[in-house]
Order: sequence, then structure tokens, then C-alpha cells
Amino acid sequence: MHTHVLFEHPLNEKMRTWLRIEFLIQQLESKLPIVDHASALHFFRNIGDLLDVFERGEVRTELLKELERQQRKLQAWVEVPGVDQNRIDALRQQLKNSGAILMTAPRMGQILREDRLIGLVRQRLSIPGGCCSFDLPTLHIWLHTSQTQRDAQVQRWIDSLQPLNQALTLILDLIRNSAPFRKQTSLNGFFQDNGDDADLLRLQLALDEQLYPQISGHKSRFAIRFLPLDSENGLVPERLDFELACC
Repeated sequence: MHTHVLFEHPLNEKMRTWLRIEFLIQQLESKLPIVDHASALHFFRNIGDLLDVFERGEVRTELLKELERQQRKLQAWVEVPGVDQNRIDALRQQLKNSGAILMTAPRMGQILREDRLIGLVRQRLSIPGGCCSFDLPTLHIWLHTSQTQRDAQVQRWIDSLQPLNQALTLILDLIRNSAPFRKQTSLNGFFQDNGDDADLLRLQLALDEQLYPQISGHKSRFAIRFLPLDSENGLVPERLDFELACC
């Protein structure tokens, strides 16, 4: 059986930001509990990156707009014969609730930004080896407090991201499930098509091909070039089958 690799490529700036936030939150939670310097630095580095992303754009505004857009899209499905009415109503209610929670939540990342320990570690992360115990005695002693105390503090930080995470998960699920995968064929490693106002491209490729896609484009048009992982000796077949969803 072939192993397939899924590649996702954003076709606009808001989707690029959302995928980065999703990735960073997943990274944040992947090395918990924090038991040593390595897991602590992994966590704080991702918190710092997340705060940098928040500072670059109107994340909350874009998410609220998208929650409304998805509600309108679901409304259009109500008239379709044979559609699961209860499922549509439940999803619309989820979107509505998520929007209300996000609207009343504190400023994105505010609790993290105001935390003294996060601030101290963040300042030192750009210095090579700048989080040694002699550079950051605060972090050193924090790592010696009880695991229970540390876990509770980390949980408070993660909980502060919940309104954002809940809205984002809901939106990305709906977008990802909005289009089926279709079989496509590239010729001499190249494929192009119209995006039809899509937000996201999802591409599945067999691992044995040892190829990866280089995607460029925007919501109305995109191009995909397939390149070998081994740039010296790898070959790109004349015809290559892959699966593509324009979401």
C-alpha cells in the first residue's frame, strides 16, 4: 500500500496566517508537560512566534468575518433537497457561539504578552545560547518548582488561546471539507488550473515518488511544479498522478 503525503498551500494572506497559527499551537502542545530546558525552550519559542504573528495583522477581525461568511454559506445549503438539516443547524450554532466567545475575549495574546516570565525568555531567545541558567536564572528556578505548579501555569497560558483556537479549528475544518480530492495528472512535472476563488489547495502525493510540489498562485489561478527530493539524481516522470482539492 502506498503512503501518501498531504501538502497544503494557502492562496491568500489570511489563510497563510491561519495555517501558521494552527501549526504554532500544535507545536506548543506537542512537548508538554514542560520537564526540562529543552521542552521549556520549545514551548517559549513557539509562544514568541505566535505573539509575532498576532502583532502583524487583524487576526480576530478576519476570523469573525470568516465565521459570518461560513454561516452565510451554510444558510445557502438550507434550501438544498435531502440535506441534513440538523447538521446544518448544529454547525451554524457552533459558528455563532464561537463568534460570540471570540468577540468578548481579551485582546489576542494579551495574557501571554503581559506575563513576566514569557517576556524575559522571549528577549533572550534571539541570542545564541542566551537562555543558559546564568543568563536566565528566573527560568532556571521556574524549572525547579513543582511539576503541578508549572503545569497549572502552562495550562492558564494555553487556556487564554482557547477562544482563538476554537474559532480557527472550526473554520479550517469547514474549509478543508468544502471540496473533495480529485485525481489530476501533471505533464513533465507541471500543472496549472483556475482557483475559482479558493482559499486553500490540498494536494496528496505518493511518498515513493520522492517528489514535492512547489506551488505559486492566488485565488483565481495557480501553478504547481513537481521537484525531486534528490535534486542531483532524482527524476520527474513525464506523467504524474496526484490528488488535488481546491477548498
